[in-house]
This record gives sequence, C-alpha cells and structure tokens, in this order.
Amino acid sequence: MVVAQLTKTKAFIHHVITGRWFMIFASCLIMAVSGATYMFGLYSNEVKTSLGYDQSTLNLISFFKDLGANLGIFSGLINEISPPWVILAMGATMNFVGYFMIWLSVTSRIAKPQVWQMCLYFYIGSNSQSFANTGALVNCVKSFPRSRGSVIGLLKGYVGLSGAIFTQLYHAFYGDNSKALIFLIGWLPAAISFIFLPTVRVLSITPQPKEVKVFYQLLYISLGVAGFLMVLIVIQNKLSFSRVVYIVDGMVVLFLLLLPLAVVFKEEFKLWKNQNQNQTFTDRVDGASVIELPQPEEAHAAPSHLERKNNPCLRNVFKPPKRGEDYTIFQALFSIDMLILFIATVFGVGGTLTALDNLGQIGTHWGTPKRASQLLCPL
Repeated sequence: MVVAQLTKTKAFIHHVITGRWFMIFASCLIMAVSGATYMFGLYSNEVKTSLGYDQSTLNLISFFKDLGANLGIFSGLINEISPPWVILAMGATMNFVGYFMIWLSVTSRIAKPQVWQMCLYFYIGSNSQSFANTGALVNCVKSFPRSRGSVIGLLKGYVGLSGAIFTQLYHAFYGDNSKALIFLIGWLPAAISFIFLPTVRVLSITPQPKEVKVFYQLLYISLGVAGFLMVLIVIQNKLSFSRVVYIVDGMVVLFLLLLPLAVVFKEEFKLWKNQNQNQTFTDRVDGASVIELPQPEEAHAAPSHLERKNNPCLRNVFKPPKRGEDYTIFQALFSIDMLILFIATVFGVGGTLTALDNLGQIGTHWGTPKRASQLLCPL
C-alpha cells in the first residue's frame, strides 16, 4: 500500500515537472531576474568612482549596455537552429561572465580594465537578457498558441518587476553594499536559468479548456507582487529598516514569487486525475488530441512545410506569410511590421533608458540620499 502510494506520488511529481504549467512558472522566475539592465542607476556611481570615470565615459558604457540588451538578432538566429536549452545556457554563461568581470573590476580584484573592455563586459552581460527572453518567452508562446497575449503580458510583467525584486533580495543578502549588487546580478540569473534548463522547451499543443482563466489567476498573483513591492518601497523610503526587516521582506518576496506553484499544482492535478480516470481509453484520448485541430488546417499546413524545405529561407525573405502565421527570422526582419516596431522603439524607449541609466547621477547631483536613490530606480 505504501509502495503504491509512493509510486503514485512520484508519478504525479514527474507529471508536474514535465507539464506546461510548470514551464510557465519556470519562465516567470527566469524573466523575474532578467531585468538587470534596468538597475544600472543603482550601481553606476560605484562604477564611476571605483574606476575613476567621468560622466561621458559612463554614458559610453551605458550605451553599450543598452545596445546589448536590445540587440536580440543573434539569439533569434541561434533559436532557429538549436533547442531552447542551448539558448538559456548561452544566456546564463554570458550573464555570469559579463557581470562577474564587472564585479572583479569594480572591487579591484583585477587590474583596472580599459574602457573598451568595460564596454565589452557590459555588452556581454546585458546581451544575455535577449537570450533569456528568446529561450523562455518565445517557447512559452509556441506551447500556448491560443493564449499568446496572456503569456507575453505575464512574462514581460515579471521583467518589469525584476528591478524591484532584485533590490529587495540585494538588501536581504548584502545589506547596503552596492558592489555586491553587481555580483548578485551575475550569479542569480545564471543559477536560475541552469536549474530550469530541462524544463523550458517546446511542448506539443494540447489545448486545455478555460486555460485563459488560469493565466488570469497567474496575472492576479503578479499584480499582487507588484502592489506589495510598490507599497514596500514607499515605506522603505519613509522609514529606516534594520537588516532583519530586510531579510523578512526578502523572504516575503520569495514567497510571492513561489506562489504561482499553487496554481500550477492545482491545474496539473486536474489533468493528472483526468488521465488516471480515463487510462483505459488512453489510445482514444490520444487520438482525439491529435486530430483536435480542424482537418483543413492540417492539410493546408503540410504543403507549406514542404515548401519551406524546398525553398531556402533566404529565397522567401520578401514573401512573408499572412499576418498571424509563423514568420522566419529573416521574414520578420525585413517586414513592414518590424520597421514600425523599430521606429517606435527608437523614439519611444530611448529617452526612458537614458533617464533610468542616469537616475543615480541625478540623485547624487541634487544631494538625494543614497537610500532614496536606490529605492527610486526600481520604483
């Protein structure tokens, strides 16, 4: 009896870990620590004073940091020919190498690097963000084709919260040591990406009834995380917290980040229970899941697949499919939609990045206390 129960428990745990909803949870954690580029203002003063840079040199370094964060063509091309774990492993390695070298330079553990070397370190470290985005977000969208908007909104929301999450964890782990923040940015995203390497992958499309409601539950949890962080940052700006309180705050943040596991277990338990109830009809259920998509679409998809094999991707660069269908990386690059997005990003995001990168310098110029500047950047 005990052996049978233990076997069922192991089977359920394996079902959860290999399920689509656990992949969504893993991707949320990966994205929650993939926004290190938004925190440059927190440690820019340390880079400037430790290495003796002036403001123009710091602006040059921040330019290469932003260039690496927004240049995702390389991760996209690699994703076309390799599985997701390769993208995540490359991103984790680049993140650790880039920021670890920055930390060694700022803490004077190595000889003072040349400016071009620091630019290279920042580019490598920040470019890892595009690999995390490609490896986690793109494959989740492929695994949930009917809920693309919900998937993108959920995961990109965690990217936006990453600065505030990092700030709380940094205070809990290292207190007010700004140089240690660079070290945290180096090892934490890399560790989480390596932990979930087998989890993030493209799964077979098995539409689930009312899966949008599950995403609503996950979105409500992310809104709760955002609200808690906002209130916490405002309170921290008004009051002086001890190290113990920061540790407690960090534990609460970790609890909120792990809270989506409750939704994951609930949904995977429903699926697992249905599979056990219908195990005598497994063949019939599998057959139904295979032919659930309309037959005309499958018949229409087959020729397009053959056409892609016969025609190289470069030959169809200027012949994109209908809007809503899958584009190749080159078709997306040379589409009018990409041109519109590029122009909107250049003129809409550039000013925001400049302001975020220089918040620390602005606070120092106006005599803002260090603690207030550290709390303003993630807010």
